[in-house]
Amino acid sequence: MHLFEKTVTSELIFDGKIITVKKDTAELENGEIVNRELVVHPGGVCVVPINENGEVLMVKQFRYPFKEALTEIPAGKLEIGEDHREAGLRELREETGAVCEKFEYLGVCYPSVAYLTEKIHMYLATGLTFENQDLDDDEFLDVIKIKLEDAVEMVMNNELPDAKTQCAILKAARILGK
Repeated sequence: MHLFEKTVTSELIFDGKIITVKKDTAELENGEIVNRELVVHPGGVCVVPINENGEVLMVKQFRYPFKEALTEIPAGKLEIGEDHREAGLRELREETGAVCEKFEYLGVCYPSVAYLTEKIHMYLATGLTFENQDLDDDEFLDVIKIKLEDAVEMVMNNELPDAKTQCAILKAARILGK
């Protein structure tokens, strides 16, 4: 079969709280056997919340792999089998305290296609009203507001390196004609 690799064997290397690591062998279309390393992730969701002033509610939080605080849109990991729409609404409220009148699906982003199974579902939230944040005990973040046009410029100037944030901001701006 063209443009397909058949899994021959799969070995569990690590089974953690967030990820599983597997080492597979696969058969290529020419019959050759190759190794494939996979990071298995249940997926995620992210939200571009835009208030009545055209500002994106973003979160700034420390990201351990990079040893720096990054500015991103609200996001979270899906539980296995969890509905991504419901998870997005939950993450929006938990991280920013916002609830929305309109919640529009922007599509899915594959953040790293060579070895990671994660799919991130993206949403645009408008018509915001506010309740209280409900952060997890181990979650520390600041909510900041950035004009959508400025967020687009930040993406284009490499000031927002997070892939899901870049993709969702640009999609939201295009949909809203910004």
